[in-house]
Amino acid sequence: MGILSLSGITKIYRKGEIEVVALGGINLEFDKEEFCAIVGPSGSGKTTLLNIIGCLDRPTAGTMRYRDKELRMLGEKELSEYRREHVSFIFQSYNLIPVLTVAENVEIPLSIAGKLQKQEMRKKALEILDAVGIADKANRFPRELSGGQEQRVAIARALVKDPVVVLADEPTANLDSHTADEIVLLMKTINKSLHTTFIFSTHDKMIMDEALRVVQLHDGLVTKDERRTT
Repeated sequence: MGILSLSGITKIYRKGEIEVVALGGINLEFDKEEFCAIVGPSGSGKTTLLNIIGCLDRPTAGTMRYRDKELRMLGEKELSEYRREHVSFIFQSYNLIPVLTVAENVEIPLSIAGKLQKQEMRKKALEILDAVGIADKANRFPRELSGGQEQRVAIARALVKDPVVVLADEPTANLDSHTADEIVLLMKTINKSLHTTFIFSTHDKMIMDEALRVVQLHDGLVTKDERRTT
């Protein structure tokens, strides 16, 4: 049984009297350690699906279970806990805080969780920065980094709290092709070494080629779900 299952997930946006169906009944199950690309043309529902999986948005109908929890039944406090404890996000715009150093940016999820002392947070931040190859940039500010380095910081920030699932929305869109390839291979290495589940929303052929599962969306429906061997 997968760690995350979606059944009949529908999302309808209303603009006055007009209904826009972003998702028309999605049935998917994700296992631990998956490296999955959700693909499709613009407007197919990729980002909406990622936002619902991460509980940044609520579905109009359907059920979604994370292990033994029905997520649609949770209140805002419990949903915040789910996001804080189990899920991390990587965005194409990096979303780093410019007035904080690299290490301080990575420490943010640990600070929000409030479970570690400052010294412990710094130790863990430096360990994950080393894992993504930029420990030497720990005291730099985002403005002093290249785009690829900023995305490595964003990956480190996502991984520092040991999430079960990482949701990545077009994580290579703002990178040149060489740097994008490096970032994809880095995430695949992390997927294998830390057993983290990665679910991407992407147009990037490199991610599609490296993914072990490709889910095709069109007009809010799954039109293809292909699994590949390693």
